Amino acid sequence: MTTLLDQLKTVTTVVVDSGDLNAIEQFRPVDATTNPSLLLNASALDFAKPLLTAAAAYAKGKTIDQAEQISIASDKFAVDVGTAISKLVPGRISTEVDARLSFDTGATIAKARQLVALYQENGVGKDKILIKIASTWEGIQAARQLEQEGIQCNLTLLFHLCQARACAEAGVFLISPFVGRILDWYKASTGQSYDAETDPGVISVREIYRYFKQHGHKTIVMGASFRNVGEVLALAGCDRLTIAPALLDELSKQSGELKVHLRDEGATTAKPAELTEQAFRWALNEDAMATEKLAEGIRKFAIDQRKLEQVITAALA
Repeated sequence: MTTLLDQLKTVTTVVVDSGDLNAIEQFRPVDATTNPSLLLNASALDFAKPLLTAAAAYAKGKTIDQAEQISIASDKFAVDVGTAISKLVPGRISTEVDARLSFDTGATIAKARQLVALYQENGVGKDKILIKIASTWEGIQAARQLEQEGIQCNLTLLFHLCQARACAEAGVFLISPFVGRILDWYKASTGQSYDAETDPGVISVREIYRYFKQHGHKTIVMGASFRNVGEVLALAGCDRLTIAPALLDELSKQSGELKVHLRDEGATTAKPAELTEQAFRWALNEDAMATEKLAEGIRKFAIDQRKLEQVITAALA
């Protein structure tokens, strides 16, 4: 009998959530995703050390201003790691915009264009890249503009249907609703335990998936941030799932019959009028979990971005 991972790959596009080239080579995903936390972890790996040195040299060749050097070298390192990953996957590599720009539409657009330009310098075309942006109102509007320019986006830190709906209405290529972080919040808030069928994160992604398919939205739903294989299996059939190497390893060692939980039955309902900014902000405000986890996620990515910049600063010395 084939493994659960092999079966999952027949109904869902499997993506590796890692900056570790060895893990990507081992599990052979279609796509791969990175973020500041994963890049920080990757910076300590052997393959990344020459990339850090090269990024520092590149930045020094562009400016003598240290702050600008740190910014350029950080972007260059992220893109060079992404370029290395892109050689191992047939699909896309997702690279994240600095979380500190999450509430600045114009700066997010400018940073995305810079990342794309760096990829193009490396010979990686736009068709191999997704720009990751936090699912704030400002981030979603930045993605709307970028998509119109042919720069496709992955909207992350997504915890509520209103975020998903606004992304779809903006024409975003892909969204990454977070499963495990939703579960974390409910476990801490209620003190209860949950199985795969009662897991609030699983329920949220199923709701988003069904809403998109019923209304004919083309935006891809990619479940993310998993805490256990039960959550992954409960979303079998989702468009894509981005999974950490440890969980992929578990799935590769398990057999049994995979149950498919999500299927695209085609559009059955007309799309409602687009969400207004006011309606979006109110819906998000009304959900304590979504409000808190979005803010926390942005803060944590910003913390890891600053830590990565400390590593970059040392490489510049």
